[in-house]
Amino acid sequence: MKLLFGTGNQAKLSVMRNRLEKIGVELIGLGDLKAEGKSIPEVLEDGNTPLENAKRKALAYYEAFHTPVFSCDSGLYFDNVPDEIQPGVHVRNVNGKCLSDEEMMNYYAGLVRRYGNLTARYRNAICFVMDEKHIYESMDSSMESEKFILTDRPHSAIRKKGFPLDSMSLDKKTNEYYYNLSAAKQEQFAVEDGVLQFFKRVLNLS
Repeated sequence: MKLLFGTGNQAKLSVMRNRLEKIGVELIGLGDLKAEGKSIPEVLEDGNTPLENAKRKALAYYEAFHTPVFSCDSGLYFDNVPDEIQPGVHVRNVNGKCLSDEEMMNYYAGLVRRYGNLTARYRNAICFVMDEKHIYESMDSSMESEKFILTDRPHSAIRKKGFPLDSMSLDKKTNEYYYNLSAAKQEQFAVEDGVLQFFKRVLNLS
């Protein structure tokens, strides 16, 4: 089965493609459609939760391309910080500005210096539009990341475009940098098993 993943982020597309190919799902992204000369609609991600944003995107892309499509969204949440500091769905957007990777790292490093190393987790949501009558969505706890530590000292050698905070993330159990973990552990950190289980369920795969 071929599905459109409603994202222009090549790093996210690559991670998800590697995950879902295990169950026979082939992915294309918005960049592939753009390369074919198709116009990509702008979607206003103004929801208050990851699920609201995921649904906005999936429905907009289905309306534009009339092909099975899913979109994901995430929110970053910290333990023991004031509500006004919680990034939630606005991880990259701060005070009305969309931050670059470097600006994101500087901003969150500043929070760490203010509050100390932050215990964090990502809450993830997905919306899959097969057709007008079959729309599936979830923000189940099984799609949450494990809790991790955000530090203000980035990994000395590794950074990946599109995932700036990963270089500042430490495994909570070992205090090791995320990028020093095994490949299997990194994949689980990036895309939780809940996403895989979601597609197995809605596609009736064993």
